[in-house]
Amino acid sequence: MKCPYCAGKNTRVIDTREVPDGIRRRRECNGCKQRFTTYERVAGVSLLIVKRDDRREEFDREKLLKSMRTACSKRAVSAEQLEEAAAKIEVDLYAMGKSELQSLEVGKLVIDHLQKIDDVAYVRYASVYRRFEDVTNMAEEIQQLLERKRREEEQKNQIPLPLEES
Repeated sequence: MKCPYCAGKNTRVIDTREVPDGIRRRRECNGCKQRFTTYERVAGVSLLIVKRDDRREEFDREKLLKSMRTACSKRAVSAEQLEEAAAKIEVDLYAMGKSELQSLEVGKLVIDHLQKIDDVAYVRYASVYRRFEDVTNMAEEIQQLLERKRREEEQKNQIPLPLEES
């Protein structure tokens, strides 16, 4: 760290403390013996979403939540459930480690989470995300949903095999 008084490059950290928006460090220059404070913050990583028409826009968690709320309107889904799902989706998006993501990737994550929360919200969101062109497409999606639910129920009702002792 360069000293702001003498421009010397030989400084040392005397004290480090966490503050709400980062880290505060008290430093001393070994050359002029002056003390000064520095603040360190994690630089925010911007995430761009590439839309279907190739426009790019900054990821907006509120926009994500709004679309999920719309899909869940008049359903028994709590705000906490949606907040939790949005937080997980956001973490997953940043964990991909890309600076640009296709909107379809975001939509897929939302669908995966809504499917676990509420079937009707899932179908509502999927109808926009997958751009159903007619009732037949929607009926096929609902049929797939019902088939998945049936398989999950079968798995729940299966009796686990006893483990073989060695």
